[in-house]
Formats: sequence, structure tokens, C-alpha cells
Amino acid sequence: MKKLILFFLPFFSFAQANTEVHLFDIQKQGKDWVVSNGKNISNNKDYDNQPHFYDENTILFSSTRNKQTDIAKYNIRTGKITFINNTPKGGEYSPQRIPNSKNVSAVRLDKDGKQRFYEYDFNTGKDKELIKNLVVAYPVWFDENTLVSSAIVNDSLELNVTDIKTQKNTAIIKNVGRSFHKIPNSDLVSFTKKSDQVWQVWSLNPKTLEKKSITNIMENQDMCWLPDGTLLIPNKNVIFKYHPKKDQGWSLFHRFTNEEINNISRITVNKDGTRLAIVAEESPRHVVQKQLEAYNNRDLKKFLATFSEDVKVYTYLDKLNYQGKEKMKLVYGPMFNSVKDLNCKILNRIIKGNKVIDEERVTINGKSFKTVAIYEVNNGKITTVRFLRQ
Repeated sequence: MKKLILFFLPFFSFAQANTEVHLFDIQKQGKDWVVSNGKNISNNKDYDNQPHFYDENTILFSSTRNKQTDIAKYNIRTGKITFINNTPKGGEYSPQRIPNSKNVSAVRLDKDGKQRFYEYDFNTGKDKELIKNLVVAYPVWFDENTLVSSAIVNDSLELNVTDIKTQKNTAIIKNVGRSFHKIPNSDLVSFTKKSDQVWQVWSLNPKTLEKKSITNIMENQDMCWLPDGTLLIPNKNVIFKYHPKKDQGWSLFHRFTNEEINNISRITVNKDGTRLAIVAEESPRHVVQKQLEAYNNRDLKKFLATFSEDVKVYTYLDKLNYQGKEKMKLVYGPMFNSVKDLNCKILNRIIKGNKVIDEERVTINGKSFKTVAIYEVNNGKITTVRFLRQ
């Protein structure tokens, strides 16, 4: 089981960058779509992900609080967040409403490494295990007795159809992804599959097990459907649209200009096609600012947490000074311990895409100097730093 969990963590991203859930109104005007009234509904400094429209007024999503991930429910009318459950020994992911029920399902990963698929009472949070012999990763309900999911099998994500009553699992195909949706106006479910480094959208009939290729998509494997059968695919801060039966190619659905919308991943639309929920990474500005505050507080743990494991630090743009968080720890640890007046003040800051350019005045042991630091942020972590000493 340990081997499986080690494989699964990067896929499911339990300990990844801070992400936020954003909600928008959407409306079609002629051939175009208007996306408006955007709001960060999670507004949490930690992990928030996998939004799901429970009903017309409620959105479920996974949200971290008190160092654990539970099932949050957001009331669209009041703007209030409450939690369905409280699981100190584990965390819940991919919450969804079970068809013809008020209750909710979720993938649960316990701190001991055990991963299971559970049902939760919507009002009390009381849970019970639903599938005992399959390590479910990313699910979607076809009906109240049929689950379609990618499951961890021999270090791979494998498409499975599960009969909840009989506990029978039918394996379909390997190398599938995390995006599963019911296809509107059909008895089909869509899933993503990787082939030769290209993600594809396929359909599956859970009753006959027939599967068909629909289209190739971009490098981002996340997608969803509008009620009219149009596919939505996010890429960075843009959403593209494509109707497999009507369109010749992809076209623009919406481009976000708000710097808080970065690297869109999960995406979903409500039943009526009037609301859109997405998951986006926090602004590179916030990541770099957290790094600065940790630096000035000489908090090594929080400082290192803002960097990727293989961060590269350059001087003079292209001269690699060192690489890796462990080396960074050796560089900054002694300085944080010994330099009591360590301080960095931002004189000017420019944001350009995923890059933050800071003109800084640094004070060390009573001496000050200016420098320019160029931070590149990917997946919510600083991946490169380039210092230009003035």
C-alpha cells in the first residue's frame, strides 16, 4: 500500500500549491459567452479544490482547515461556508452528491496511508465505506449504484466501472486521467486518457462498456461540458470551447485578466449552464510576498515552503549558483540564525505573467545594498530566482 500512495500523491496533489475556488455567472449572448460576477468563494490560505454543484444554491469542495482537508459546502445566496465532516486522522477529496440521495461521497486518504471511498451524511457527517476492494482516485457517479472512476492499480491509473451493490469492479483501460463527467443529453460518461504525451477525451457507456474517442485536448487534462454538449478546456488563464458535432476547431470562451486567476485546473458548470466554478492557483505576487515576509522574519520553514524542491538560483541571469531546496537550506539557515538585522525592503515590484520582478534593498549586519530579483512561479512554488546585483 505504501508504494501505491507514493505514486498517487503527485497525481492527486494533496500537498500541493495553494489553490482557490472561484465562482462566476455565465450567459450566452449571441455566439459569445459573458463571464461575470467573479468571486473567490474559498478565500483560504491553504488547499481548496474539486468544486461540485450539489444543487442550485450549494457548491461542495475540498478545503484545508486546521491542517486537515474536509468537505466544505458554500451557500451561494449567503456566501457562507460550513463543513459537512471533521476527519482529524485523514482528508476528503473529490466530494460529489450521490444521485437520488442527499448524501455525499468522497475519496478519503488517512494519515496512515490507507485510501478508501466513503459516503457522508449531508447533515451529520457520519460516514461509511462504499467500496472495499478498489483504491479509487477520481470518481463520477453514473447513477446511484454505478461509479465510474480512475483507480490505482499496479502504479497506474485504470478506468473502472463499479457496481456498488455487488462490489464488482470492471477494469476498462489504463493511463486515464482525473477528469470525469456525465455527457449532457446522453447515457455516456467522459474521461480523459493520455496517449503519446497527448491528452484525449473519450466517452464510455457504463452499461455496455463501449468506449469511443471524442477529441484531442491541450496539455491540461481538466475539462467539463456545457448543457448543450460544448466542451470547455482551461489553459493557464484562458478557457477554450469546442462542440464535437458542430465546430471545426477550438475557439475562445473567456480570457481572465485578473492576476488571481492562474493555471486553471478543475472546472465545472452547474446543471442549467448559468454558473461556472474553477480552481486557480494563487497569484505569483502572493507567493513571492510570503517568501519575503518569511525572509524578514527569519522563518526558515515558511521561507523554504515557498520554493519548489528543485529550485534553481542564478546570478547574472544565466549563471547557476546552486539548485535544490536542500542546498538553499544550507545557504539561508546559518544566515537566519546569525544575522539579527536581516531585512529586505521592496522598492519596486512588477508582475508579468508568472514572473515577479522585485527591486530590493537588502540589509545585512548593518550594511545595505540594492539588488534586482526575478522570481518565476510555477504550480504555486518559486522555481527559479535570478539576482542582478546593483
